[in-house]
Amino acid sequence: MRLLVVEDHPVLGPQLKRGLERCHYLVDLVTSGEEALMRERDVLYDLIILDIMLPGLSGREVCRQLREMHQQVLILFLTALGTVEDRIQGLDLGADDYLTKPFDFRELEARVRALLRRDGTPKTAVLSFADITLDTRTHEVRRGERVVALSSKEYALLHFFLRHPHEVLSRTTIAEHVWDYDAEQFSNVIEVYVRYLRNKLCMAGEPNVIQTVRGSGYQLKESGS
Repeated sequence: MRLLVVEDHPVLGPQLKRGLERCHYLVDLVTSGEEALMRERDVLYDLIILDIMLPGLSGREVCRQLREMHQQVLILFLTALGTVEDRIQGLDLGADDYLTKPFDFRELEARVRALLRRDGTPKTAVLSFADITLDTRTHEVRRGERVVALSSKEYALLHFFLRHPHEVLSRTTIAEHVWDYDAEQFSNVIEVYVRYLRNKLCMAGEPNVIQTVRGSGYQLKESGS
């Protein structure tokens, strides 16, 4: 899952980026509304965490312009402006959620999970396919009764596959959501991590469910189907 944090505070911005990366998200950080609009035009984000009081273009204006461009990206306002009128205005502009500062990071993480579950995924914290389960709260992955220990990138890759079962996912699509935007320039990175993930999921002799679609990418599907 790829997130954009728009926050100009020199301490809070990097803290948000590091905290969300520890939760296995791919996170970009920008410090102005103008940068946010430029990034959103170039990168397909799953969610934007947006401050309102930004230098130059305000967060409200960023939200308004995105909705006028019919961009359906999820938007969570994270701001010190906490009156009822502020929250109403933010939601009326098209934001999907509104959280005021100061805040507990655990609540921010929970709201991010809840918003991402709205976006076409099952309304549950546990993603599953065949005998594979991934708990987005604890980050525990199981194959049947066996716990599977994954690196951060392996977890992010499996999470993306589980959100798109049976879809053929190109290497470019995977790179944009699991790696940095230019990761597709490294020809074998995705192939290597898919192999790592397959090996760990099939360590006890289980069937492979990550199929290579020659010339197109990868597909999560039952072996032999």
